[in-house]
Amino acid sequence: MPKCPKCNKEVYFAEKVSSLGKDWHRPCLRCEKCNKTLTPGSHAEREGKPYCHKPCYSAMFGPGGFGHGGTESHKY
Repeated sequence: MPKCPKCNKEVYFAEKVSSLGKDWHRPCLRCEKCNKTLTPGSHAEREGKPYCHKPCYSAMFGPGGFGHGGTESHKY
């Protein structure tokens, strides 16, 4: 029986969702930063951990700044 990577308990067929190559309990598949519940295929991954696309993954791992310089150039 596979174990959930978040809670380390057994994941039964009726309660499993597959994402990042692992089987999770539906309530355990959450963003590492904001704790938002995620659905398989609609999130980003970094070092084996799930993150919601916006705002968490974009803010933490996105580009460092853009714009024309001055006040338009910013960092997330």
